[in-house]
Amino acid sequence: MVMQGETISTGAPDVCPNCGKKVKLEIVMSPAGFYIGTMCKCGPYSRESGYYKTRELAELALLTNFYHRWRRWRWKLQEIFTIG
Repeated sequence: MVMQGETISTGAPDVCPNCGKKVKLEIVMSPAGFYIGTMCKCGPYSRESGYYKTRELAELALLTNFYHRWRRWRWKLQEIFTIG
């Protein structure tokens, strides 16, 4: 569950209050997998999606706007598009 204002899509500012950088959505890699999120000079700023097994799945989700954390369809997307 995502709290209101926790992500850019639910109202968080798109400018980091600490470093002042305007953030944009991108694919971010972490130990848990790939996700759609934002980075600023301070480091990770927001995680807009759940985790994907591959960069290709995350790119597809971003391209189709099919990524928000509150959507449980992420797993269906991974089932439909087996990449890799």
